[in-house]
Amino acid sequence: MLGKLLEKVISERLQFQAISKNFIYPCQLGSLKQQSAIDIGVVLTNLISAGWVKSLLTSTLAFDIAQFFPSLNHQLLPLILNKAGFDSRISVFFQDYLIGRKTYYLWNNFSSPLFNVDVGVRQGSALLPVLLALYLSLIFYILEKILKNLKIPVSFISFVDNSLFVSQEKSLEKSISHLFCSYNVISFLLDQFSLVIKHEKTEIFHFSRVHKVFDLPLDLSTLGSSIFI
Repeated sequence: MLGKLLEKVISERLQFQAISKNFIYPCQLGSLKQQSAIDIGVVLTNLISAGWVKSLLTSTLAFDIAQFFPSLNHQLLPLILNKAGFDSRISVFFQDYLIGRKTYYLWNNFSSPLFNVDVGVRQGSALLPVLLALYLSLIFYILEKILKNLKIPVSFISFVDNSLFVSQEKSLEKSISHLFCSYNVISFLLDQFSLVIKHEKTEIFHFSRVHKVFDLPLDLSTLGSSIFI
């Protein structure tokens, strides 16, 4: 009980400092204080409505990161904390708290030997939301810079391990092209962080006032996925 209380205190303080240092990326709308899934609906509805006023078609591509919680790199987290501008003592604490952990399994009378646990953050931990937000913020800042350099006008929204690309164009073909390029970029970036997208769960949606069936699919077969409409 004391350990859980200490985790909650540390989590609250980390989140306060991360937000005050403007390190948490603005598109992250879940698992943090005063941010929820409802905010995603509000933001998306506003984007779609504003696009319709300008006669723009809004296309979204939703994807999910596979096994996100157990895949976070313990060696990388302290480096991200340093990048966020936290006191070095905080990084030292997490190096001691996360790195070098061991675990074993019990099954009836069977007991496995100890083995290292070098990745992952325990689900249910009070530290989980802020550590995930910090971990993803670094990826999103890199993604923003790459998309800007490539001149791809796509925005994105994140809710923990689920994310959404949003493209607004008058041409459906142009939106499809922007979403495909953005998806390629994020797939590459996540791979560098030892994370993988669940391609089979990726979906694309089009929001338009034109009452017709869209027959232009997004072909992700080159990324090991099917075609989604």
